[in-house]
Amino acid sequence: MNRNRPARASTRAFRRLLVVGVVVVAAASAAAVFSSLPDSSSASPAWSQSDAPAQPPRDENRAGLDETGRVADGVTVFDDEEPAVANLDAELLAALRQAASQAADDGVEFIVNSGWRSHEYQDQLFQEAVAAYGSREEAVRWVATPATSPHVSGDAVDIGHEDAMAWLSEHGAEYGLCQIYDNEPWHYELRPEAIEHGCAVTYTDPSQDPRMQQ
Repeated sequence: MNRNRPARASTRAFRRLLVVGVVVVAAASAAAVFSSLPDSSSASPAWSQSDAPAQPPRDENRAGLDETGRVADGVTVFDDEEPAVANLDAELLAALRQAASQAADDGVEFIVNSGWRSHEYQDQLFQEAVAAYGSREEAVRWVATPATSPHVSGDAVDIGHEDAMAWLSEHGAEYGLCQIYDNEPWHYELRPEAIEHGCAVTYTDPSQDPRMQQ
């Protein structure tokens, strides 16, 4: 009747030893892994709150400033470090910022698609327009020459996003900011007299502007 008991006891003992062995091996492996890690008490953290920049980091598309006046995504009229903004006429920039602060209350942000441009950059844009449209006469309907462009002198800004253009179309004159060309609803210049008298009638396109006839 009891001849099988020693065999069963041996089997149970073997199983207990096997389990203990597995646990010991696992513990030893874990200890080896943790011992290879740097001591957390002496390792320097990769980042701490004191390392955080005062302002949010720039978007990767805005990684570098362009001294020619090219503008990356997301630039606003308050970005002093951007040459395209910083080199605008001081009175134009002040009016833009005043208007932008008011527009912000309506949930509208002024994004700068283009502002001040260097002579070289404007010439590049004009030559590209000539190539695209086939002639200088057609090109000047869209892009001014470096000698005539108000962007080169810092007297013009191209505002992005339709809601901002719509806001300026309705309220811009209150700040002396006026659309100049019918075919460029984004292009605004400062006309201080518009504060009292409203903006003047727009030109069909830049080729109709007497300034472009120089």
